[in-house]
Amino acid sequence: MQRHIFGVDIGGSGIKGAPVDLYQGELAEERRKVSTPQPATPEAVADGVKEVVDHFAWSGPVGVTFPGVVTGGTTRTAANVDPAWIGRDAQGLLADRLGLPVTVLNDADAAGTAEMSFGAGRGRAGTVILLTFGTGIGSALFTDGRLVPNTELGHLELDGHEAEKRASTKVKEDEDLGWHHWARRVAKYLTHVEMLFSPELFIIGGGVSRKADKFLPLIEGVRAGIVPAELQNDAGIVGAAMAAFEQQGSQAARVGLAGGEAEADEAAEKYAAPGNEPPGRAGRQDDS
Repeated sequence: MQRHIFGVDIGGSGIKGAPVDLYQGELAEERRKVSTPQPATPEAVADGVKEVVDHFAWSGPVGVTFPGVVTGGTTRTAANVDPAWIGRDAQGLLADRLGLPVTVLNDADAAGTAEMSFGAGRGRAGTVILLTFGTGIGSALFTDGRLVPNTELGHLELDGHEAEKRASTKVKEDEDLGWHHWARRVAKYLTHVEMLFSPELFIIGGGVSRKADKFLPLIEGVRAGIVPAELQNDAGIVGAAMAAFEQQGSQAARVGLAGGEAEADEAAEKYAAPGNEPPGRAGRQDDS
């Protein structure tokens, strides 16, 4: 299997990316970050993604996360970016801009997939919910390791407002909330999500996960376990690269089946050889 694939994580405030080591589930090089343009129109953001990818002179498949609902490469919502994204063929736009194969998926789904494969959710059964706190609140819901995509639980109502308008990291900064005050809001939100889905585990991601010791001990009234994301703010990049790998393998298999027995055999050999399992499902591989 191709050991390194590029991942890009588009956020409300920054666009960051790097080649990812799919054996280890970690960045292969120090990530590159640029500010998300304002307004965050599709064309302007595509230019930002290209700047990140070109920094590494990358020429292979690219996985890209988006902060909203994504189905079939089309972006369906745009809460923290320009509304022009709604209904846009983001996958086609970015593939044309980069001149490379591109896979696009929801940002929290990418982060959750990475955490379930390489991080805090690895080997966990039952219902696990990853929540990313940043400009908004992203969510990824897993049942026995299977993703339910595009849940967008940051838009649940909390105190008459969208939850992310009350408990995101951006709100903490904008309102200059202390850790205790913000932790109470987060606890109220987690309690609401717990009532709806009864998870065994919450994984808290986003940049604030680096400071988990500041607020996780302050959260009370939640029955489920609560742990910080192990991949922290790199989880989206890793998950994006994993998605690009999956897409690459699926396309090769389809080409093989359409092209006949010889091509099918070649595709099967390439993607089912020992050590060529999708990243994370086979666990970390030895370097040997």
